[in-house]
Amino acid sequence: MIGFILTGHGQFSNGLASAIDMVAGDQPAFQIVPFEGSQAATYGDDLRAAIFAMRAETDGVLVFVDLLGGTPFNQAMMISQDIADVEVVTGANLPMLIELLLTRGAGSTLAELADQAVTVGQTGIVHRRLEPIVVEDETDDEDGI
Repeated sequence: MIGFILTGHGQFSNGLASAIDMVAGDQPAFQIVPFEGSQAATYGDDLRAAIFAMRAETDGVLVFVDLLGGTPFNQAMMISQDIADVEVVTGANLPMLIELLLTRGAGSTLAELADQAVTVGQTGIVHRRLEPIVVEDETDDEDGI
């Protein structure tokens, strides 16, 4: 099984993990590593330890981060150079995570799951709009009544 680690700024990973738990239940080999101001000094070490431990238990680790170029992304990328079979996907969102959590046991490789994450993440972003319902004024002013 491929392990998943979710990280991001502030309460990002906590919030998504809470939503995942509500929708899909408790998930094996899934862990969050929040990046919060009070823990900024140890964040890189904490993320490295989480990835290292997850990698020891799984066939690979897919790290989901919130923002391209942010500290969680940068740290995850540096760590992925040191530990084999670690991939990083940025722009994590709820549809992406739920679908991958529910399909990762189907024999997919780490690279396939990373590609699937990007596809699902992009298709999960849509703009929908309902047209306003216009109620016609039924009064007819032409008769003067």
